[in-house]
This record gives sequence, structure tokens and C-alpha cells, in this order.
Amino acid sequence: MNWLDKLERKFGRFSIPNLTTYLLAAYVIGYVTRYLMPSLLSWLTLEPGLILRGQIWRIISWIFIAPSENLLFFVIMIMLYYSLGSALERTWGDFRYNVYIFSGLLFTVIGAFILYAVLNGMYGQYLSGGTLTFSGMGGLFSVSYVYMSIFLAFAVTYPDMEVLLYFIIPIKMKWMGIVYGVLILYSIITGNLFTRIAIVASVLNFIIYFLATRNFSRYSPKEKARKAKFKRQSAPHMHYSNGAKHRCAVCGRTELDDPCLEFRFCSKCNGNYEYCQDHLFTHEHVK
Repeated sequence: MNWLDKLERKFGRFSIPNLTTYLLAAYVIGYVTRYLMPSLLSWLTLEPGLILRGQIWRIISWIFIAPSENLLFFVIMIMLYYSLGSALERTWGDFRYNVYIFSGLLFTVIGAFILYAVLNGMYGQYLSGGTLTFSGMGGLFSVSYVYMSIFLAFAVTYPDMEVLLYFIIPIKMKWMGIVYGVLILYSIITGNLFTRIAIVASVLNFIIYFLATRNFSRYSPKEKARKAKFKRQSAPHMHYSNGAKHRCAVCGRTELDDPCLEFRFCSKCNGNYEYCQDHLFTHEHVK
């Protein structure tokens, strides 16, 4: 994605580090507000009709809306998405992660206004006195699907990483991602027009990311031959102490130190230098 590289070089200094922490902090505040000041939530939802009438804070405040779930499940969700979001942030870099998250939030806002326009087009003409407010439609839009897009992006980035489902059953992220994708597709197919717009708008950032990062050239015979040659050349360099086969050139960690670590070679470094996910995008290239 050359356009994203250009944007990063120009605007990368404006990115927000540790964005996951801020998002989850807003989620926690919203969860506490739901039980301590439930009446306040009606002033935070994403209501395009009310935004057009001057309540512009709703463009941002809707990220504080949290689901009414039990405390244990909420804590598990916070821990899960902090782990996934922080790992993506380290792997992609602050700027790319910022673009991914903020585009998801932006598409959700745009989707809300599209839905508002559709409702006005369908029903507004039958009423006198102008357009409708449609208070209550903001309940369709929350950051839940934006967080789900984080899960899907992680599953695509680390498809073979294993997690413990219910803290017991080991399962690879790619299968979890497929299950989540099927559930989203089922909700889109069985839901009404309003539900479809809300869901598609919330995960549109993932759809764009997935389509933009597919590199089908790796399946070509030339690419396969190149990879096979690289594997033969690098094999003698990939045997370390205690039988480890991967080692980060920056921190020296191997897969024996942490089985969840992912290792990649850098194509811009002059030589066979392998890096873990924490240093793949942050190291200085060897020339």
C-alpha cells in the first residue's frame, strides 16, 4: 500500500501511541456510566438527526457506549482486546494502527448518516414539518463491531497463533477469525437494512485492509522458486542454542522464550536478519 507509506512519511509524527489503551479507557468509562448514571447514555449515542440540530459532541461521545454485559465477561473482553490491539500496534506501527482504528470509527459515523438519509427518504415525505429526528437509531451503532475488526485483523496478521478458548481449548486464530466472519455474514444476511448498514459500516475498515493487503503474486511459480531458494540459503543460519530455529536480531529472543512470538525476515536489510513482531517495523535496516 504505497499510498499509506506516503501518508506515514508525511503525517506519521501525528499518530497517537498506545491508542488501544485510550479506546478501552473510554469503554470502561461508558460501562461504569451505564450503571451509575444510565440517564446520561441517551446524551452520548450516535444520533445524526440530533447532531444536525447542534449536538455535535455525539460524533465522538458514542465511543463511550458499552454493552450491558456481566462484569466478568466485560473484564475478559477488555483484557483480550488490550492484548490484541497492543500486538497489532507494535506490529503495524502507531500510524498504520491509527489509520485502521480511526477509519473504522469514521465509517461508522458515515454509515449512521447514510441510514439517517435513507430513513428520511422513506418516511420524511409523509410527514409535515420537515425531516425526522429518528431518536433511538443510535443504539444500532457502537464500537463493538470496531473492536471485532481488531480481532479479525489480528487473525489475518497472526493466523497460526494459538489461543486458549475458554482458557482450556487451544485453537488457532485463523479458525476463530473464520467463525467471527461467518457470524458477521449471518447477521448481515438475516438482518434488516438498518442492521446491515450498521454492521458493514463498522467493519468496512477491515474489508478495505483485507482486500488491500492480499498479495496473490506469492502463488506464482517464480515467487515459489524464490522462496525455496531463500529457505535453502538461510537454513544454515537458523540453528541456535537449545534447538531454537528463530531469533530476533534486536532483542535476541527465540521461540523458546515465548511460543507466541512471530518472526519475519526483513526484505530491506542486507543479509539474513530475522526480527520478532515487536521489532520488525521499528529496527534500523542493515545496509
